[in-house]
Amino acid sequence: MYGYYNIPFGLEESGVSLSLEKDGENFIYQSVSGGARVDKIVLARTGHVLINPIEPMHKPTELTSFLLVELDKTLLVEPAQTKEIFLTYPIEIGVFISSGTVVEVLDIFTLARQKFTLYGDPRNGVICKYWSSNVYSSLPAVDPLCEGVIELSITNTTREWVKVTKAVFNAYGMKMYYNDARVAMKATMKIMHGKIAETDFVDAPVEQGMKKSMELYTAKKLTVTSTKFLMGWGL
Repeated sequence: MYGYYNIPFGLEESGVSLSLEKDGENFIYQSVSGGARVDKIVLARTGHVLINPIEPMHKPTELTSFLLVELDKTLLVEPAQTKEIFLTYPIEIGVFISSGTVVEVLDIFTLARQKFTLYGDPRNGVICKYWSSNVYSSLPAVDPLCEGVIELSITNTTREWVKVTKAVFNAYGMKMYYNDARVAMKATMKIMHGKIAETDFVDAPVEQGMKKSMELYTAKKLTVTSTKFLMGWGL
């Protein structure tokens, strides 16, 4: 499904139907996914459509830009060491239309389940998109229309063993890549104290030949001041 299409176009895959068909001098866009339907009229002469995975922060509503991934097993990280693990995360799918170099968001949908949670205490904590993931030692095979994979490099800078049960990320910093088989990105967690860590993303693919996703905040021309997240309410 991911990639560029010349309009008009139409496709059906994994229960998703997308089309942008000529209607007189204009185009009619229709999408059907997960029981939801979107219809739009596009006043354009020609153009291209790009479909790629985007940050999971828009569905069912733009409530937060933070993603909390809860691990199915507690990690015990050795002092002064760096280790890599793999986690899964939910993805959303963006449909972009372009005319020349100007890009606009045409549609956003997701096939992943939606759930929110609170990280921190009720007075000062932050609302996060919630996801539960198994912990893998190598790249897992997942459905690239529903889930992506995070290659997480964990560095314990302390002199003590540290337990890690979750990872919280600022989704604005995601650098997602994709190919026909998977969606993936690289991230880091720097443990600075037994209960404090900083997460960030690395702008590099996990495999050679993967294409970089268009970041939604770039398409929306939003200014992002920080891509990091300080986990100050426990690991």
